[in-house]
Amino acid sequence: MAEQAHRLETLTFGPDGRVPNSRYPVLIHRKAVAAGLGVDLTDAIEATFRRNDWLNNWRELGVYDYPHFHSTTHEALGMARGWITLRLGGESGAIVRLEAGDILVLPAGTSHLRLDHSPDSWMVGGYPEGRDWDLIRDEQVTEDESRAAIKLIGSLPIPARDPATGEVMVLWREAPRTYGIPF
Repeated sequence: MAEQAHRLETLTFGPDGRVPNSRYPVLIHRKAVAAGLGVDLTDAIEATFRRNDWLNNWRELGVYDYPHFHSTTHEALGMARGWITLRLGGESGAIVRLEAGDILVLPAGTSHLRLDHSPDSWMVGGYPEGRDWDLIRDEQVTEDESRAAIKLIGSLPIPARDPATGEVMVLWREAPRTYGIPF
């Protein structure tokens, strides 16, 4: 049976309450990375991230079981083993399932939450240029914190390269300059 080719899916989320989400689309690279002969998929994903300058890497189950977002960096999540089901974009967002070889690229401000996962679920994470991440819980963010997060998110640069392909992030460069403010 032939292996499916890499394909790209996109999702766009406007503000959801005090969750800013992003003017940039969420990118889901399906079957982006495959393990080579004698190479573990975890190692292959991390090598792909590092080659494309998405650093500060980690390896674990990944994604917290409460809704949250980051205001200091964008995030890439590579599914190395098993599967995980996530809700993206807040309460009115979308549910997605990632499987081994998939890479999810979350723009800063995009809410994400782990709903379910396989017992062997394992991810690799990374951030453009190794940026540090913060953690803002959707249900605890105040209006002032949300406003401050929006300003910080707006100041972040578009990463030089896509973490999965290494190509210029054209979809982010061509995104609308503004989007709705949640209040």
